[in-house]
Amino acid sequence: MQHTHALVGDVGGTNARLALCELSSGTITLPKTYSGLEHPSLEAVIRLYLAEHQVLVSEACIAIACPVNGDWVAMTNHSWAFSIEQMQANLGLARLLVINDFTAVSMAVPVLGEDDKIQLGGGQAQPGKPVAIYGAGTGLGVAHLVQAAGQWLSLPGEGGHTDFAANTEEEDAVLQVMRGELGHVSAERFLSGPGLVNLYRGLVKSDGREPAELAPKDITERALAGSCLDCRRTLSLFCVLMGRFAGNLALNMGTFGGVYIAGGIVPRFQAFFLASGFRVAFEDKGRFKPYLKEIPVFLITHQGPGLLGAGAYLRQAMGIAL
Repeated sequence: MQHTHALVGDVGGTNARLALCELSSGTITLPKTYSGLEHPSLEAVIRLYLAEHQVLVSEACIAIACPVNGDWVAMTNHSWAFSIEQMQANLGLARLLVINDFTAVSMAVPVLGEDDKIQLGGGQAQPGKPVAIYGAGTGLGVAHLVQAAGQWLSLPGEGGHTDFAANTEEEDAVLQVMRGELGHVSAERFLSGPGLVNLYRGLVKSDGREPAELAPKDITERALAGSCLDCRRTLSLFCVLMGRFAGNLALNMGTFGGVYIAGGIVPRFQAFFLASGFRVAFEDKGRFKPYLKEIPVFLITHQGPGLLGAGAYLRQAMGIAL
């Protein structure tokens, strides 16, 4: 029996989001979020979803927040672990693909609509040219996308763990404080939720003062309310560093197909980000400023790029052109 829909999932350390993907169009329908803590396994959640919606599927693609190497998958920030082959057999699926969550986010890029993104400067995205995707959340995810033989290939990596490079005296001072606390300082140490706290601590301590005990949420809320100058400086510097990092990604791969920002943090202060020094920092590469000036950057505003990308990945694997 030929099914019109497939199951897609986006599984994080806290929640598992499941939905149906229409195979002909890629449209995502009936999304539902389950708390990972309330269910013994991912398989149990999938069974519950299929029963609740009374659907039968033969194909599935699950994006998951951990490395996927081989058949055995063990989540980094959760107790769930499983064999892909075993789960496929148990669920009676003809095909079960399990991919890294950031691979899924990157695969959403070719199927995003115009209303699913906001452009932050640069020219037109050039068809067929490499694309970079990065996102600050619990950590800093990075992936690249290239086209080859009519297929989109996601190139995952651990770009968030490259060395942090300072470019001003203020950044030098913050880096020095964090180097004293952490030893090696990667980009993720500043461009993530915990990174906001590190930036705040670095700024305050480099001024010879003691930082308050603040959570990432406190810093963004106080910055946006204008009630804390240190928090506002922190958020401004975060936006600038996001720009510098994006510029580095663009230089690495000549990403004239665009640089895309995903992740859970930036949408929380979208207006602030759009008005920040992000784009100036992106282009601030000395002699290569004219090179970067042409490269567009997009902020992904789609609510579920992981589900959308899991669907795109599966459809492409089935031979459907994106």
